[in-house]
Amino acid sequence: MLIWLALPAVGANHNAPPVQPATSFAAVEVHEKEQVAIAAEPYDTREKESIFRVDYLGHGVMPVRLIVTNNGDKPISLRDARILFQTRAGDRIQAAAPEDVERLMTRKEREGGRIPMPGPIPTIKLKPKASNQDIEEDFNQFEYAALVVEAHTTRAGFLFYDVSKLDDPLRGSKLHLHMLMDADGHELFYFEIPFDKYVQAKSTQMN
Repeated sequence: MLIWLALPAVGANHNAPPVQPATSFAAVEVHEKEQVAIAAEPYDTREKESIFRVDYLGHGVMPVRLIVTNNGDKPISLRDARILFQTRAGDRIQAAAPEDVERLMTRKEREGGRIPMPGPIPTIKLKPKASNQDIEEDFNQFEYAALVVEAHTTRAGFLFYDVSKLDDPLRGSKLHLHMLMDADGHELFYFEIPFDKYVQAKSTQMN
């Protein structure tokens, strides 16, 4: 038993899902004239969030996968984009940075616990449930980072939102995007993607 406790945990496969067009997802808004489609896919179950190193849901953080498909002939820019989680009450939440997530975790969770042993046997240190390094690695690997979406291309990545103060955070909420620019520097019409579309599709699949 002591040997088992001392062994490091076997790492899971932390791989992002394959990139698919935004129109493949339930919660999507399509702007036909601008030839852009944007989808939002919440990772709201333990099974889905198992790709990460950290249990974000357990700390009140909702990972949301952003999928941007540009079907036009010119690139679009998200360099100045504002991508906000809008609650059903109308409040808008900015995406969290790694340090925001770290603040939501207790020191014990970040540093790991200890099991005192009798006599001369040294104390066994348990692997942290979630470390600052785990969070930073997740953000480096998964966070949405494409500042430009090229013509006829789909880019995807995750944003993380602190919903710890919300009950049933997805119902009635939206992902609100504005300040997206076309190749000529003109702002695209804003996107509002209702999470209710995702909730309804998920409910249909379960029935």
